[in-house]
Amino acid sequence: MQRPWRRALSVQSSVALALCAAFPAQACWDDAAQRYQVSSALLYAIARTESGLNPLAVGRNGNGSRDIGLMQINSAWLPTLASHGINERDLFEPCTNIEVGAWILAGNVSRLGYTWDAVGAYNAASPALRRAYADKVRRHLPAALPAPAPPARGMTLVSLR
Repeated sequence: MQRPWRRALSVQSSVALALCAAFPAQACWDDAAQRYQVSSALLYAIARTESGLNPLAVGRNGNGSRDIGLMQINSAWLPTLASHGINERDLFEPCTNIEVGAWILAGNVSRLGYTWDAVGAYNAASPALRRAYADKVRRHLPAALPAPAPPARGMTLVSLR
């Protein structure tokens, strides 16, 4: 017969392991940030804004599209991602989702410069909505960290895979 404290310890261990497995390691944030020359703190703040750091989050939009995973990658990206060997199921894997989010953000930075407008474009098309979204992301940046510094000149996008 199993003792009650052993059962409780077993349940606690299982919960802790599940949480660790579901949450991406710091290396995922850092690797994506380095590869795409964006701030890991900024990626983390976007994920907090988008999904509350839930890697299994799915948002349903009024236009029929879905936002998937930690960084809430919109399903409109799926055809482009398929050409890189990434499918919808892959977007529930936190490190893959972070990589894709960093790639999208880097594309915005390439078009709009390393600005809050580029951050806002991660979520919104119109300038007013971009500003509102960027303000939400800014509030999720760790207080000890300044706004992201611009990357070196000549930033180029790296292929996802």
